[in-house]
Amino acid sequence: MQTFWKTVFLDNSLLQYAIVGAVILLAWLFKKYIGRYVSSLFFLLMRGLGKDLDRKAFVNLIIGPVENFLLIWISYVALHSLTYPHLLDAPVAGIRLSDYAEGLFRFLLIFYFFRMTLRLVDYLALVMGRKAAQTPSPDDDQLIVFFKDFLKVVLFIVGILVVLKLVFSQDISRVLAGLSIIGAAIALAARESIENMIASFIIFFDKPFTTGDLLKVNNFTGTVERIGLRSTRIRTVEKTYVSVPNKQMVDSIVDNLSLRTHRRGELKLFIDAKAKGEQIEAFMKAVSRCFSHHTIIDHNVQFAEINQQGLLISIDYLSTIVDFKAFNRQKDQFNLAILHLLSEYELLLSGEDKVVRISKDLLSSPEETA
Repeated sequence: MQTFWKTVFLDNSLLQYAIVGAVILLAWLFKKYIGRYVSSLFFLLMRGLGKDLDRKAFVNLIIGPVENFLLIWISYVALHSLTYPHLLDAPVAGIRLSDYAEGLFRFLLIFYFFRMTLRLVDYLALVMGRKAAQTPSPDDDQLIVFFKDFLKVVLFIVGILVVLKLVFSQDISRVLAGLSIIGAAIALAARESIENMIASFIIFFDKPFTTGDLLKVNNFTGTVERIGLRSTRIRTVEKTYVSVPNKQMVDSIVDNLSLRTHRRGELKLFIDAKAKGEQIEAFMKAVSRCFSHHTIIDHNVQFAEINQQGLLISIDYLSTIVDFKAFNRQKDQFNLAILHLLSEYELLLSGEDKVVRISKDLLSSPEETA
């Protein structure tokens, strides 16, 4: 029996094959338990980030890449103890099969390592997002999403460079030097994308708007749902989903309706020309008293014109109510009060239709401006 295990096959004894196979089999059978243990160690190392860390969520997120990484690493170390059979080490395209096998293992190790790192980034973003959700400002929420995407792009680029170095044995400095020339050409071709990325940084640091703000830009009016590396996503008042390049968001005139502090209402009345001056004067004083309200910070009632249409009385006011529906309710109350005053002072509107002509608000609703 002892002689059997010492039998040499393809430059290695059967005992060596058996030990390597047993190690790989045990690693495969126990990878779940080993991966959970290693993931728990990672969790303990990250406890310094705060007490809000969820151990179960962390382990479930990272355990998959950790298991695969450990299985590939143990298999690599075990197989590395064997002597690669010279009989099988025939060159293919000038490269030995052993080099192909070595490159494959290195690629898998790098792949699962960076996949594990990306999962860590996801979890860190999840933890920071929970903390940001406790603050009243939405700026930090979107900032976390932005930098999570940006960090993933950086890790992806680093991963490619590591693969070129460790798998393909390329000199990174030469690769970067060669890429600098190619990168210049790509930069010219992708100039718009680069400008959009730079504009995204301007948006985040200058903060002309944030997620949740109601904007009017490029004839679209809607709520900002996401600010990405390339574009800003807006849900319009018609509930469509519009993507606007960040460069346009920076270069265009953006009306941030969410930051308005007041709403302005305007009303124009064309009174029949047969009305007497005393009626008009008394009516204007009565209208002015209607706007003696704590939400109205300023108002103006003006006898503006005398023309063929009649006597124009222009009314405008500035209200501290910025909510669209609440402002409309207030506007209805003022309009009804003015109609009662017209009846009280026996004033007729000019024209056959006898309709009160109400102009749109200068700072109008998103539904009206869309």
